[in-house]
Amino acid sequence: MSKLIVVTRDGEEKILSGSVGSSVLEVIHDAGIEDLMALCGGCCSCATCHVYVDDEWISAAGAANEDEADLLEDSEHRKTASRLACQIKITDKLDGLRVIVAPED
Repeated sequence: MSKLIVVTRDGEEKILSGSVGSSVLEVIHDAGIEDLMALCGGCCSCATCHVYVDDEWISAAGAANEDEADLLEDSEHRKTASRLACQIKITDKLDGLRVIVAPED
């Protein structure tokens, strides 16, 4: 299990545990946090699970793939740290990862 820190849209910080191999989106939904709609069910086709990766975790989380980057391009809230939660997989090296839920488009 890895620790995931999530800052919700109302600014509340929650500490969650996720299994290696799960997506950040799955961990957030399993915890009952409803900030991320994930209309596509987590298959990288809608960008409704937009999060910002905390600055210290950007390199560890990796860059967005081409499909993810294309979806994020349409967000008015896109930043350098933008990622889709469905595309970030929990790994041992991401233990302690902190993400902030982006404003809804």
